Amino acid sequence: MTTGDQKAKYPYFEEDTSAEVVNARMGADADPRLKEVMSIIVKHLHAAVKEIEPTNEEWLAAIKFLTDTGHMCNQWRQEFILLSDVLGVSMLVDSINNRRPNGATPNTILGPFYVSGAPRYDNGANICLDGKGEPMVASGKVIDINGMPVYGAQIEVWQTNDEGFYDVQQKGVQPDWNLRGVFTSAHDGSYWFRSVKPRHYPIPNDGPVGKLLGQIGRHPNRAAHLHFIVTAPGYEPVITHIFTPDCEYLSEDAVFGVKQDLIADFEKVDDESKAQKLGLKAPYWSVKWDFTLAPRESQEGSTDWINRVVAN
Repeated sequence: MTTGDQKAKYPYFEEDTSAEVVNARMGADADPRLKEVMSIIVKHLHAAVKEIEPTNEEWLAAIKFLTDTGHMCNQWRQEFILLSDVLGVSMLVDSINNRRPNGATPNTILGPFYVSGAPRYDNGANICLDGKGEPMVASGKVIDINGMPVYGAQIEVWQTNDEGFYDVQQKGVQPDWNLRGVFTSAHDGSYWFRSVKPRHYPIPNDGPVGKLLGQIGRHPNRAAHLHFIVTAPGYEPVITHIFTPDCEYLSEDAVFGVKQDLIADFEKVDDESKAQKLGLKAPYWSVKWDFTLAPRESQEGSTDWINRVVAN
């Protein structure tokens, strides 16, 4: 049916055909993809409204919520991304766009506290600059889906401190670039660094999204994790986390970021001689994690890809 035919068929608003009336108004010269997306959104939005049958007061409350969400956004905080996160939409979009072969390390969400330009370190460096928290050593390899080592892969890591805050949330309290660093895999694909065991923390909950969570009986806590971005020429970049298995919020992460394949084993080591060799104090935590990269299907460079993701 042509656009003209649709307009002729649905000229006036009727409750039963409300979505069809709205979609018939779109012009023939509209971008095809935008037209497709908007048609689907209108169809499902109208269906939801018909199922809910909101009062005028309830609909105005919904509009006020979205208005307050917009007012909360600034250069340091994006409340609409937070809303997308807590509704599970961010994880769903990420999953759709990052389907990988069996065995490849799965993606999860980037999170709002990634900062580009973190210091580059030699393997073995300690990224915990303030010395707070339970000592930890992380190690492993970067390999391809055939198990072969990937030399020269970039492994970028960041995490909260022992109080549950990222450095950018505590300017002047934490050292700049605390618990952030970039490492490079060796010829055998290996990497390792020292840090502190991650802990759970709440997402920003002082805005409309946090208030909504409270109203629907949900907590704002994220399961304890380390963030990683792993890139190498010729391979699909990986944005992911690894999670501690003992966190109480593992099965109810506020932004649905936990995948079973990303739960790591953290071993507590109470051996002073081993700790001394690593420049740590016993007891310390040890986590071993291999990143398995899938070959890149597109010709887009990994650096261009990650720059685009971060910019968006």
